[in-house]
Amino acid sequence: MGVYTFENEYTSEIPPPRLFKAFVLDADNLIPKIAPQAIKHAEILEGDGGPGTIKKITFGEGSQYGYVKHKIDSVDEANYSYAYTLIEGDALTDTIEKVSYETKLVASGSGSIIKSISHYHTKGDVEIKEEHVKAGKEKAHGLFKLIESYLKGHPDAYN
Repeated sequence: MGVYTFENEYTSEIPPPRLFKAFVLDADNLIPKIAPQAIKHAEILEGDGGPGTIKKITFGEGSQYGYVKHKIDSVDEANYSYAYTLIEGDALTDTIEKVSYETKLVASGSGSIIKSISHYHTKGDVEIKEEHVKAGKEKAHGLFKLIESYLKGHPDAYN
């Protein structure tokens, strides 16, 4: 088994407290509303939304996948960080055991820097290269941009 790590940084005009509320704390409600083609719905299967919670995300008609389950590893509202692990679903291939994600929002001027780290845990001696994860990163960035646009268009939301 190998672990392959990829890092990304994005910037946003939205400050961390507001962005964290929308992008992390209320994503299960907001994303299906603004991007139903990407995420049809999200449901908690066990837990209270904090660490240890298991969620099932059902993708929309526009996705090549049906669903994933992930386990929340940590939620730190004071430091605007969130970590979860993809543990089941058709997005996991026969060569990937799990994928762990860490996201941290950092204040930058009047906006944010979004730092994201992905850890791909492979089965056997399979190698994951950046080009293999590029499409997923682009979709995640597109979803993030939709959330950012929603917040810009709804200045009173998530304050």
